[in-house]
Amino acid sequence: MNDSAPPRRRLGALFALLAGTLTLLLALSPRAEADSPAGGDMHVAQTLGDRELTVILRRVTGVPGPLHVDVITRTGTAAGRLDLAVLPTGVSMSASAAAASGTTVDTAVVTLSTRPGTYSAILNVTQAGPWELSLSDGKRTARIPFIVPKQVTSPPETAVYLGFSGAGLLVLVTVLVAVRARRGWWTLVPGGGLVACLTVAVTGALLSSQVPPPPSQGGQVDATIDGVNDPYADAGRPSGDYARPPGTMLLSTSTNRAGDVADVRLALSDATTGLPLDDVVVHDGALLHLLVVGPSGQLWHLHPVMTGAGVFEAPLFLPEAGHYAFSAEFARRGGGVHQVRSASGIDAVSDDARTTSGDLPVGTGSRTVAGVPVRLTASSLTAGEAVVLTARVGDTATLQPWLGMLGHLVVVGPLSPEAPVGAATQGAQVWAHSHSMGAMPDGTHDASGTEATGHAHGTGTRTSSPAMPAMAGLTSVNGDSTADETVAAYGPDLSFVYTFPAPGHYRIWIQAERDHTILTAPYLLQVAGAAEGTP
Repeated sequence: MNDSAPPRRRLGALFALLAGTLTLLLALSPRAEADSPAGGDMHVAQTLGDRELTVILRRVTGVPGPLHVDVITRTGTAAGRLDLAVLPTGVSMSASAAAASGTTVDTAVVTLSTRPGTYSAILNVTQAGPWELSLSDGKRTARIPFIVPKQVTSPPETAVYLGFSGAGLLVLVTVLVAVRARRGWWTLVPGGGLVACLTVAVTGALLSSQVPPPPSQGGQVDATIDGVNDPYADAGRPSGDYARPPGTMLLSTSTNRAGDVADVRLALSDATTGLPLDDVVVHDGALLHLLVVGPSGQLWHLHPVMTGAGVFEAPLFLPEAGHYAFSAEFARRGGGVHQVRSASGIDAVSDDARTTSGDLPVGTGSRTVAGVPVRLTASSLTAGEAVVLTARVGDTATLQPWLGMLGHLVVVGPLSPEAPVGAATQGAQVWAHSHSMGAMPDGTHDASGTEATGHAHGTGTRTSSPAMPAMAGLTSVNGDSTADETVAAYGPDLSFVYTFPAPGHYRIWIQAERDHTILTAPYLLQVAGAAEGTP
């Protein structure tokens, strides 16, 4: 009895120490969501030929594995065939990994019908790293860069797991020595190793929340195959501002004859080096947003396809003679949204000098767009004061997200209401693009404000319809994917918060998607000066 008591006491002490340490370690260890794959599905709007498409690249959960691609069409989309292909594009220090770059790995065909909806394809990807998806309609090939991620473990988390594993092994060794050894001090050898492993695990758990994440591959820094597979290997350099210089835009068209379709070509280059921009990333559901205002006030919101480094192309029908003003929005890798306006625009000519009237009644009110009633109200229209513009699009909660938003607001001005709209827009001081996430269910506003040439997100007021909460499904939570155009359960109210910087007349356009159709409602508003707006 007396001979067995010391081993039993030693075992009890060891188990008490192990239980207390494991309890502390579980409380300090990293949570499961830290290991979830970064990002969700990737939505990219593409104006490919006369089709306005949304291409969705579903998240890849493992390599090698399938890449699910959905192509969403809209009302009026022509039937036809799209050829899809994927190829890796990254560089690597490994010759075997780099050898596959630029070589097509898999292809697929998507057959579109005239029915709006979703058309799917599955392609195989073989490795983590930067990739490119190409879509061809037989006339033009669009290129969409994307990243196939790899789930990686940070160095502190690796220390936690290794410490756990070593401690588990040494527990067995310590128990075996404690039971069989004749001298009690022998247990100090594996016991000391156990304590060391637990110390490493606890230290790793404490540091896991303190170590900053590495730069985002493809988001903040140029992605490489090695960087995606081991982003911590190049994380030693100090982090800071990854934003890059502004870009410039060169506009050219295949024709300027009214009544023809012009092939618009935009060449983006770095303002400091003059080199083509090869680092444009998806921003608000597109690689590039192109806004065009025609002579009589027609608005085009296009998404040119990338056909080369810094080169974007889209067709544009020129319905009438007169001036067309252009503005492009895009984001470069590293952050920062760039808004670039063409200094020249284009002047369409025609043998027929007649132009369509662009006259609009001044003020808010009702419009009918493609058979859908649109009613606009405003809280106030005074320069320098935030105004809530609320548009009711239809009478039912059937709006669909477009470019990740429920509504878009384009503002141009101040301009003369008598002047041709395209020419007046070319010289307008303000060209703004704001967003709406719908009507907030609690009736509050996000009045974060916008800049005159900036890019902002507005939210609005309570809706009386039994609509889905405005933000539900439109914002990513823990990397989950957001709702796309197949979800028609929002609205009908869209509210925007915007501050007109100066008095005068402004052209605005409200855009929303309903029944797979993009609706554009134009208005002409008169904004009073601060003194005029004071009662």
